[in-house]
This record gives sequence, structure tokens and C-alpha cells, in this order.
Amino acid sequence: MNKSKLKAKVITLYPELFPGPLLASVTGRALKKKLWSLEIIDLRQYGRGTHKQVDDKPISGGPGMILRPDVLDEAILKAYDSIDDKNTLKICMSPKGTPLTQNLANNLLKYNQLIIVCGRFEGIDQRVIEKHKLKEVSIGDFILTGGELGAMVLLDTVVRLLPGTLGNSKSALTESFTNGLLEAPQFTKPIDWNGLRVPEILRTGDHQKILDWRTKTSEKVTKANRPDLFIKYVEKKKKMIKRK
Repeated sequence: MNKSKLKAKVITLYPELFPGPLLASVTGRALKKKLWSLEIIDLRQYGRGTHKQVDDKPISGGPGMILRPDVLDEAILKAYDSIDDKNTLKICMSPKGTPLTQNLANNLLKYNQLIIVCGRFEGIDQRVIEKHKLKEVSIGDFILTGGELGAMVLLDTVVRLLPGTLGNSKSALTESFTNGLLEAPQFTKPIDWNGLRVPEILRTGDHQKILDWRTKTSEKVTKANRPDLFIKYVEKKKKMIKRK
């Protein structure tokens, strides 16, 4: 049996949500090819009492419920103890975490295994985060019902970077965020569609001119849609020029 290049364990109250979209397209094919593996851990089985309680009211008062530290602790310890390779990162999906970026996704590739905790309700007890040194990761400045969708997004982003996942490994090199810019527009046949034509320069076969066009167009798109990224891109270019 082939050993998976990446092992992922997801701790969730809703195991039925997985693998969900991760079973489709390139991530699904990679799963079947054992380029990565996915294990879902049902947090409810570690609940307390007859009703398997996993949450309780905030100590400070206020609305909502908090996932109990003893319940989560047991689930995390179980997940970690069953792992042979200790090159593991423990993650908690949280709106107050580090933003998920392409750079972060690339950094996650150095780990053989990821344990991902999906929060619910008003969050999880801070003591669990501190004890297990969970890396809090956010997929955006918005609130979701739980961390499951975030976990899927994170895994999709990382898995597609694994060697052998994409049909053409060069595809990842030209995607948005790879060089600090958003990707230039893409075109295919027909050349003339309802009077709208593919830019002539893309049909010249001159690779340098096409590359220059893509770079300039990416700069324009990034400046218009993500000025924050464009500022960082310009600053990086200035530093590179000074070094020369």
C-alpha cells in the first residue's frame, strides 16, 4: 500500500459533511491515488454525560456556547497519539486566526500531517488553544456557522499543491498570488465569439511578448481589484531593484 504524502485529520461535530467537495475533481482523484489521506473524528463521541455534552456557557456570561476544553483535549490527544510521524501541525479554524494565503498553503506542505479542529458556536476554550499550541487560521474576514467549510478550503488549497495532484504541475506557477499578483485573463476558442476577439498578441507565438502582456495585465488587474496586494508588489520590486 502506498504511503500518503499528506495525512489530514479533521475534528468536527458534523462528520457527515466530509469529504464533501474534497472528493471531487483533482483533490478527489489525489485522495483515490493516495497522494493524501483524510480521517474524520467525531467530536460528539468524546462528549460528557448521557447526552454527550460538548459545550457549555461562557464563564463571563453572554450569548452562545463554548466548546469544552476537556472534550476537545481528549479528541486532539486521540488524534495525535494515533499518528506515527510527529511532523504534525495542529490547526484551529478561527475568524481571529492568521489569514490563509497562498504563501501559508505552501508552508503547510512541509508537514506530513495536519490535525484540524473545526470550531462551532461561539468558539472554543482558549486553554485548549494554548495547551496544544493550535495554529489559528482564518479563510476571511467573515463569520461562518462552523469551521468545517474553512477546513475544506484549507485542505483544497494545500492538496492541490502536492506533486501529482494537478495534471500540469506548471499550472500552479501561473495562478493568482503565486508571484504577488492576480492572474491575467484567460482565453480559449472560438477566437471570435459574438464579436469579442481574443487579444491578437496572445496569438503571435512570441513567448516574450505574451509574457510581458500577461505581467502588465496582471499588474492592472491587481491594482484595480486588490490595491493592497499591488502596493506590496511594488514595494517588493523596488527592494529588488535596490539590491541590484
